[in-house]
Amino acid sequence: MEKVVLAFSGGLDTTVCVKLLEEKYNYEVITACVDVGQPREEIEKSQNSADKLNNSKHYIIDAKEEFANDYISRGIKANAEYEGYPLSTALARPLIAMKIIEVAKKEGATAIAHGCTGKGNDQFRFEAIINSMSDLKVIAPIRELNLTRTEEVAYAKKHNLPLKNDKIYSIDINIWGRSIEGGDLEDPSIEPPEEIYEWTKSPEDALDTPQKVAIEFEEGIPIAINGEMMPLVDIIRKANEIAGACGVGRVDSIENRMVGFKSRETYEVPGAKLIIAAHKALEELVLTVSELRFAELMSTIYADLVYRAMWQEPLRDDLDQAIDEMQRRVSGKVVMKLYKGNIEPLTRESPFSLHSIEQITFEDKENDQKDFEGMIKYHNVQGANYQKLNM
Repeated sequence: MEKVVLAFSGGLDTTVCVKLLEEKYNYEVITACVDVGQPREEIEKSQNSADKLNNSKHYIIDAKEEFANDYISRGIKANAEYEGYPLSTALARPLIAMKIIEVAKKEGATAIAHGCTGKGNDQFRFEAIINSMSDLKVIAPIRELNLTRTEEVAYAKKHNLPLKNDKIYSIDINIWGRSIEGGDLEDPSIEPPEEIYEWTKSPEDALDTPQKVAIEFEEGIPIAINGEMMPLVDIIRKANEIAGACGVGRVDSIENRMVGFKSRETYEVPGAKLIIAAHKALEELVLTVSELRFAELMSTIYADLVYRAMWQEPLRDDLDQAIDEMQRRVSGKVVMKLYKGNIEPLTRESPFSLHSIEQITFEDKENDQKDFEGMIKYHNVQGANYQKLNM
């Protein structure tokens, strides 16, 4: 019997997929859960579900450090936000797919399966990596059999599959962000209930005292928070805790999915919002105006590539190289103020600062102000000529 490796969470879709792959596709099923910062109970759920399903083997792969150091770090340097929110799910999918490929090769599997539906983005993200980085067959039972959630639940009950059908929402979590969709949230006219949020306080319930947070960067990557140096994965956890308590990091957007649909998406990204805001504040101090404008363009393109499952696109690698070169000077410290959902920079310092107090101060006598008269005389001379033609 041929083997298939299923990207497995233990939720409805992937639990149903195990039985479908055995029953309708005639495969020996190996399951694999890639840990990119999900809560411990989610990782344990995947193991418990796999045990109850009696599939041949289950892998739990700890990829948190790799996700932070090789993927999130790139997102930070690129200020990767798509339509107003820091990319989290989209940033993790390439790594998860690569880890599943590794398991498939180790086990001698001929196929990889996932539980994505035909309406979302993740089917593209998984399959783009699998197709470009392996010759393995891809199986998507939920999409291929056109199953609805109601039909999945009925199938699970019929086969006594281990399932807690008490989840109203579809939730994806990693250390960089938490996404919530489905249920009443599908209707944008309905206000998101407070119960959907776990990482963030509402501005009304947030801390009543403003919090100051110092973040230190080295070549665009955070290396310390509030004076304490620690690995990036731990800085992110700390940033999530601090920013979430201050009501920072909630995003409610109408997202334009790859399949063409508009979809109401809700995110909690407190640490990501804090770190990217601090990173941008430092860039303002050390990059030239031309670099800042180009960095903004690169950020938009970079986020779009990641969102649209183009991780293997050469342009993404080209942008990484350009961004890395620009980030060599993005080192220093920024102090941010967080209060009731708001975030703003208080102080910035860097050995590569392009700001000069001597040049900008009103008390300067060494630089003659009259020197600027020549600049003013010919400033926008073409526009002035145009206006005179129409006088």
